[in-house]
Amino acid sequence: MQDLLQTYQYTRNQTKALCKPLKTEDYTPQSAEFASPPKWHLAHTTWFFEEMILITYFKNYHVFDETYSFLFNSYYNSIGERIERKNRGLITRPSIEKIYDYRTHVDKHITKLLELNTSKEIIDLTILGINHEQQHQELLITDLKHTFSCNPIYPKFSKTNYLTSKNKTTGWIDIPEGIYHVGYEGAGFCFDNELGKHRVFLEPFKISNALVTNAEYIEFINDKGYQQAKYWLDDAWHWVNQNKIKNPLYWKLIDGDWYQYTLSGLQPVNPDGILTHISYYEASAFAFWAGYRLPTEFEWEIASKQLDWGAVWEWTNSAYLPYPNFKIATGAVGEYNGKFMVNLMVLKGASTATAKNHSRNTYRNFFSPNTQWQFSGIRLAK
Repeated sequence: MQDLLQTYQYTRNQTKALCKPLKTEDYTPQSAEFASPPKWHLAHTTWFFEEMILITYFKNYHVFDETYSFLFNSYYNSIGERIERKNRGLITRPSIEKIYDYRTHVDKHITKLLELNTSKEIIDLTILGINHEQQHQELLITDLKHTFSCNPIYPKFSKTNYLTSKNKTTGWIDIPEGIYHVGYEGAGFCFDNELGKHRVFLEPFKISNALVTNAEYIEFINDKGYQQAKYWLDDAWHWVNQNKIKNPLYWKLIDGDWYQYTLSGLQPVNPDGILTHISYYEASAFAFWAGYRLPTEFEWEIASKQLDWGAVWEWTNSAYLPYPNFKIATGAVGEYNGKFMVNLMVLKGASTATAKNHSRNTYRNFFSPNTQWQFSGIRLAK
């Protein structure tokens, strides 16, 4: 229990540490519907512990503010009404000082609860809350980057730009045909969408030891890859044309040279650097252009023991669907993953913005195929 309490406190403090460089004005803006403000992330992760644990398990607990469930609920329909996602940036009140008071209040009560009660339900929900907050730590970074990228002076937020300079490995890995087991099995934590370890049959395939680099993607751009429909899925081609997509997110062509916005400011694109901020649509088109394909999530998971991964989230060619025997949990936590199993694609691995100890080869991240603002890249298969 002491280890759990320390992990809880470390995780909560890490979120605050990520926000330390922020100015008061930085906490509220919302640059797009998909990108939430820092204030909202700080409050929502706190609300999660309050709503999922304290209200039920802390005797005579009084919520910090009755309005916060409406303001900081994300997508839990069973809990009640909530503010529209696109309006999170309009929450100028409560102040950021009040939100930090909220975090202190909830932390104090969670600490007391963990010191007094060691029931399995509380332990499991606390671990889920910790992993939930770690997910939001990465979202905090990606959302901040999107907001700052909209600022015409391209502000420098941190010394860390969260980019990977080059591949450590090259070549191809051969995976023989066979029946393999995929999915999580063990005593540690995993999300429910990883459960249901099961067998899959894989045909023989090869998977690249290296991720696609910026230089390789520039070749695709120079070959008019964004202008040729033959490389694109139909939905993707509509997306490219409707949104006038001509290059990866954050890239800018200045006097004939490519630059990209990073959290360390505007910087020249490193040709050897790992390509990132690529949508599934772009990943699929590039793979087609290059004469290869994207791996399935099963292929990736089986090959992962031989791969150098963790620089970027890697798009797979797998739709986000339930594993055999997947079961949605009862109560609000059942809304965490299961209800999103439609119209989304699976990403595997982790990125440089992923929290420490928050990655494993069975992890199933998922986003819509037009998503660019996450640290996502390309690994090819054949």
